[in-house]
Amino acid sequence: MSGVETPELTVVRPGQGEERDLGSIGVVFKLFGEQTNGQVSVVEHPFPVGACVPPHMHTREDEYSIVTEGEIGFRSGEREVVLGAGGYITKPRGETHAMWNAGSAPARMIEIISPAGFEHFFWGVTELALTGPPDPDRIATLAAEHGLVFENAPWLEDVIARYHLTPPPGRR
Repeated sequence: MSGVETPELTVVRPGQGEERDLGSIGVVFKLFGEQTNGQVSVVEHPFPVGACVPPHMHTREDEYSIVTEGEIGFRSGEREVVLGAGGYITKPRGETHAMWNAGSAPARMIEIISPAGFEHFFWGVTELALTGPPDPDRIATLAAEHGLVFENAPWLEDVIARYHLTPPPGRR
């Protein structure tokens, strides 16, 4: 086909991707939106035992999670589920959700984000953390730039107690 440019091929082999620390969980960058015409981004999140991602809401993107190792609990709106390896869940934009390691062994999941862009929030947090615990005001600014809203959820304390989690920063 003349005149049609073949799209760039991106290959990410097993074990590849830049791994960084988000604080309570990790992040491994697999595909940035710049590699997918902005359609999706893909990251992996390792969850150590006791890890809890605090309640938050995305205003710009939907997330699709696939558990690949261990057990991860999810709460989205009023729905709660624990999924083992091979489980999938959707987390729609505009709905408060949280995630946690629900087991006694490390867990891991793949996160597909659509449309792409939110992976840059993760990157920004890891950049801020390079010199020590990030300033909460800088995290708040970064979150606002990416349409992320942190929420106070009345059910969080119960989840922390039931699963013996390490409370997120700012919680006791």
